[in-house]
Amino acid sequence: MRPALLAFLPCAILGVVAALEGVADARDPEGVPGPQAISNAEDLLRRARQARDAGRWVEAEAAYELALKAADAAWTTDAERAEIAAELGLCELALARYRDAADHLAQSLRHRDALGGGLARRVEEGLKKAESRVVTFYLGVSPPDAEVVVDGKALGRPAPTYELFLEPGHHTVRARLDGHTEVVSAFEGQAGKESSLTLKLPRAPERGEAGAAGVGPTRPVSPAARSAARPALPLTELRIGGAALATAALAAGTVFLLRADVVHDNLAERDVVLRGRGWTSSTCWWPNAPSACAEIRDDVAERDLFATLGKVALATGAVFGVATAASFLAEGWILDETPAHGGVQVVPTTTGKHAGLVLQGVW
Repeated sequence: MRPALLAFLPCAILGVVAALEGVADARDPEGVPGPQAISNAEDLLRRARQARDAGRWVEAEAAYELALKAADAAWTTDAERAEIAAELGLCELALARYRDAADHLAQSLRHRDALGGGLARRVEEGLKKAESRVVTFYLGVSPPDAEVVVDGKALGRPAPTYELFLEPGHHTVRARLDGHTEVVSAFEGQAGKESSLTLKLPRAPERGEAGAAGVGPTRPVSPAARSAARPALPLTELRIGGAALATAALAAGTVFLLRADVVHDNLAERDVVLRGRGWTSSTCWWPNAPSACAEIRDDVAERDLFATLGKVALATGAVFGVATAASFLAEGWILDETPAHGGVQVVPTTTGKHAGLVLQGVW
């Protein structure tokens, strides 16, 4: 009986172990954090606070960073993660890592109500100090699902707007999306200054829109045949219309830009007043942002709209103006081998000191 019992004992032990593992799997299914993840986060926080209280900032910063990642894995609340991000940002500020500090401090202030009064004041003061050493960059992207890369680093999940903190200096921003033309822009950022940029990706032309039909070999065409094949154009009417459109577009563009400038000046004056009341660049990003933030956003949208309309109108006027002026030259230079009656002939000329064009003919 005893040898049989000894032989059965290892099998019984293996069965108990397998049953315990099955219970553990039932209590901690894949994707649901168990007690171990919560225990790891609490242990890292305890170590981080001990290092912070002892003034060991490097050790505290590393522990808080690991604690923030562990808190995400443990499904902690927004309030708990905001407190960890605040302490991490203050450690980075003590280590003069201003860009990372500004990023984490601003992240914590998005849940300002979850922070204690003393910690919230320390975070706001720390964010002001960090912002004075970095570039606060506001980026808008349209379409909002475009991938954005700043200085070769992807920003991750697409969003219509971004608030970024960058080191002072030259930066390159790239946005790309399937079916759209990639857009690249660059700017110089100054410490303590805010910069903003909006990237709009135009739709890429469909394949085959231009040049779909094959082009066979061609033979030179005589000027007489080319002149006979070309339909007559009402050049006088087109020139008058082009001049009128150019004038109207330039006038409209000037009015739009003047309006955008007035709104911009109003925003600048309001910014001075609000900063005197203690506002910061992240005030309007709080969940309980003041009602004045909605008015500020409306004014910013109005300014950007008029500025865009002004630039488009000026560009349109310039295109019509150039096209109208070019029509006088093209009649005698490009369309015919010799200038027609009332046309202009353009002759290149060079001297030892100058190079230019000589216009011959009658307008």
